[in-house]
Amino acid sequence: MIEDTLLETMDKMEKAVEHTRSQFSTVRTGRATPALVDRLTIDYFGAQVPLQQLASISVPEARQLLIKPHDRSTLEAIEKAIRESDLGVNPNNDGIAIRLSLPQLTEDRRKEYVKVAKAMAEDGKITLRNLRRDARKSMEAEEKEGEVSEDELERAEKELDKVTTEHVDQIDAALDNKEQELLEV
Repeated sequence: MIEDTLLETMDKMEKAVEHTRSQFSTVRTGRATPALVDRLTIDYFGAQVPLQQLASISVPEARQLLIKPHDRSTLEAIEKAIRESDLGVNPNNDGIAIRLSLPQLTEDRRKEYVKVAKAMAEDGKITLRNLRRDARKSMEAEEKEGEVSEDELERAEKELDKVTTEHVDQIDAALDNKEQELLEV
């Protein structure tokens, strides 16, 4: 039973690390990437629809995104969603597609984005600690029921701490990479 709890917790921790990494991709750097607009949802006939379902997104130049809707009637809704987002860019609508020209980031803006990335990393670490706590409770409950011995519980808790530390280190490494990417001019 303890092994199942450990394996399940490890799987959830992997997913938490991947989620944190995907969150990092939404933080803008000096380069254009379709991940910048991944979080955008568009009001499409009264329903909130992800932008990827309404348009194709490409990167024609290093600091430009091209958003080409499948249905031209959605151009205004997409443009409105971009304006209201926290991207800090002004969409250029030519009647067929929307171009987003990403300006060079200022040093202050880069530092703000580093703070945002650090907050995302901390959220990921909190998730890992919560998973560790839940696994510990589950294992302690098994020990109280007499299904496992104290020694087995102690070994499992050491393994759980080791796994948690490894995953925290993965988040820290991803944060370091993102920080370097953000601060590079």
